[in-house]
Amino acid sequence: MSKRNLLFCFFLLVSISFFAQKERVEYLPSFDKRPLHYGFYLGVNQNDFKLNLRESTIANANITVEPTVGFNVGLIADLRLHKNLNLRLEPGLVSNSKKIYFNHLPTEQDSVREASSTYLHVPLVFKFSTDRYHNIRPYLLGGISYDYNFSSNEKNQDDNSAGQFRMKTHNFMYEVGIGVDIYLYFFKFSPSIRGVFAINNEIKYDNDPESRWTAPINFMGTRGIFLNFAFE
Repeated sequence: MSKRNLLFCFFLLVSISFFAQKERVEYLPSFDKRPLHYGFYLGVNQNDFKLNLRESTIANANITVEPTVGFNVGLIADLRLHKNLNLRLEPGLVSNSKKIYFNHLPTEQDSVREASSTYLHVPLVFKFSTDRYHNIRPYLLGGISYDYNFSSNEKNQDDNSAGQFRMKTHNFMYEVGIGVDIYLYFFKFSPSIRGVFAINNEIKYDNDPESRWTAPINFMGTRGIFLNFAFE
């Protein structure tokens, strides 16, 4: 599933929710007055790496990334700060895989590395909501997150010369997104889409400063799209 398809699915859900507002009965009328409430979310993601290369001794360095679709699941704790502002803690697990192609290397054994990762993903985000219209309420999201990469291999003594691609264990992101609350009879359903962008450099450089794999890399950081479906 491409990023274009993720965007299409989200806006299709939002459009359906707006056209479904013929019913004038307001469900869960006092839901948003709670000072604290909980929920959970399920979703899909597509992550790749933002790459910046630098001058090095590696001639004609060329590195590309092929992303795949992953999955995310987690919990929600929502604190009401104002009638239009909430603070949310959304700890969860994120799984995805990426293939990194070092196109300047001649053999497939050397030129392809797979970064399969499972993260503990802990976002702390502000949710800015409009006033409620019948049973829908659009909102914006913005905040930061911490990622613990269980598959980082950061402490592994082997590096790319031994076939081991290493990344840092502790990473920080910023997140921005949009979504809509849809009030149903028993619960609130909230599809949202957000972009996630790394703040720090996530690559663990090889032991050799002139490594054919990592010497040309100035910055390698996650960037991705998350499509979440929250139930509160």
